[in-house]
Amino acid sequence: MHRRQALGLAAATLGGTLLPRAAPRAQEAWPARAVTIVVPFAPGSSSDIVARAMALRMQQALGKPVVAENRPGATGEVGTRGVIRSPADGYTLLHAPISVWAINVALRPRLGYDPVRELTAITQTVRTPNVLVVNPAQVPANDLPGFVSWLKAQAGKASYSSSGIGSSDHLTAEMFKQRTGTEAAHVPYAGGSPATTDLIGGTVQFSFQNLGSIAPHIRDGRVKALLVTAGARSPLLPDVPTAAEAGLADFVVYSWQGFGGPPSMAPALKARVHEAAVAALRHPETVSRMAETGFDVVANTPEEFAAFQRAEIARWREVVQKGHITAD
Repeated sequence: MHRRQALGLAAATLGGTLLPRAAPRAQEAWPARAVTIVVPFAPGSSSDIVARAMALRMQQALGKPVVAENRPGATGEVGTRGVIRSPADGYTLLHAPISVWAINVALRPRLGYDPVRELTAITQTVRTPNVLVVNPAQVPANDLPGFVSWLKAQAGKASYSSSGIGSSDHLTAEMFKQRTGTEAAHVPYAGGSPATTDLIGGTVQFSFQNLGSIAPHIRDGRVKALLVTAGARSPLLPDVPTAAEAGLADFVVYSWQGFGGPPSMAPALKARVHEAAVAALRHPETVSRMAETGFDVVANTPEEFAAFQRAEIARWREVVQKGHITAD
């Protein structure tokens, strides 16, 4: 063996003290490839519309493909469980409504996922209040006291529509009944559109519907609005009082949506994804588009979103238990 080779071999065997070890490969900067935002509901749903608006702005800012992918089934459970099982690398994310993040766990004891433990909360994206609307031909009331009196006189014979069991509008109506001591039969539908159609047609007498979807029908006089469940009056319905103004205190309710990912996302990665998502939500064109459909952009911190999520789960669990509501 040549002297130079012998010296090199000896140096290599001295525990790395004479030759530097190869440095570990730097962590891949996010995003280095396409990002998928899973929407666990069908195309055209409100969560799908918001996700696609976010994806567009994120893609423009990040320079990598960002696509919204619909994976519907089991009230959001199918797509959500798929995200939970994905690597926590920021390439499979979730945008979903209040049902996935809070109501399902309160309503379904055997839910196949834990939205607090098994999802990384990144930001609450948007919110919209519900509006208490009545069929003007069947309900003579023009304000909340008159409506409550009318409901009590019906002795449980009145009925209300919702976009489905466990939906925000369903549980808002149930909370309303609990707070006012009234009774009415629940008639669930497969979405807000048929629920509104049958309200206009007189099959049911009242409903709590999302602001953006019901506002045109209010303006056209097809339904009568009695209150909005927001903390302040809406620019879309400036003449409609809030619940507090109408006489029902502590009744601020929003149908909201959230953005997150699989469990155990690294803090630095979560911060990077949050930065991109919030920038997309706060883009002036996104804010304007959301406002046109009755949504307010929230874009809060992961900590604020997580705390809000836990409070919402507790709130709706109380309503579900008190009302003996089941998912069937």
